[in-house]
Amino acid sequence: MQLIDIGANLAHNSFDDDRDAVLERASDVGVTRLILTGSSEDSNREVLQLAKDRPGQLWSTAGVHPHHATDYTDEVHLSIQAMLNESEVVAVGECGLDYFRNFSPADAQRVAFERQLELAEQFALPVFLHQRDAQKDFVDILRPRLPNLSRAVAHCFTGSETELRELLDLDLYIGITGWICDERRGTHLKDIVALIPDDRLMIETDAPYLLPRSLRPKPKTRRNEPAWLTEVLQVVAEARCQSPEEVAATTSKTAEVFFSLPSAS
Repeated sequence: MQLIDIGANLAHNSFDDDRDAVLERASDVGVTRLILTGSSEDSNREVLQLAKDRPGQLWSTAGVHPHHATDYTDEVHLSIQAMLNESEVVAVGECGLDYFRNFSPADAQRVAFERQLELAEQFALPVFLHQRDAQKDFVDILRPRLPNLSRAVAHCFTGSETELRELLDLDLYIGITGWICDERRGTHLKDIVALIPDDRLMIETDAPYLLPRSLRPKPKTRRNEPAWLTEVLQVVAEARCQSPEEVAATTSKTAEVFFSLPSAS
């Protein structure tokens, strides 16, 4: 059983001391391919280099997270544009809107989001999307551009059934993380994850964030890592009344199609 983690922040400094061991542990449990998330100018460069160092195992995205939207200058735009010519870069993002934290003003977030969607159109690449507490503006910006975008995934979806149905109606792919394993705030996802068609569902860890709270025994640290994608798989499979093997196969195939990855076979 092989898995693809479509969202791991492996450039995070919490992995600096054991990044190779983290990847080995992931491979040992079947997480054999990963998409590394770029979310700032620095992390874009770092994940691209990691992907270059491990061809066939790692790929990367290039973008600016809404938290960093005020840093989205013309120079950063050109930097991302240049990276999109690299074969290891398989999507634009992480980009979108986040009105929950508002680390950057909403108007700056919207401008950065629009400019990254323009790059996705220009390069015919999929987009790796972030949205939190901003569904209306997110959809309003995204909807008119969708005909010119190849594909789009709502990364780390945590929203309501209404929001999920709206995104599915827009033909978005959906990424599910360990949020579904959180008994405090993620139980609603168990009730609606079965609404996602097999060919629209992907799974991810968002490591080092969102450690699955259902893990037993509990890990010694709160750092999430790609090996724990197996826990997300188990919880998603149970909620969808499918076997883990079936969900592993369908989500891996969907990720291959979405990111234009070579087939594992």
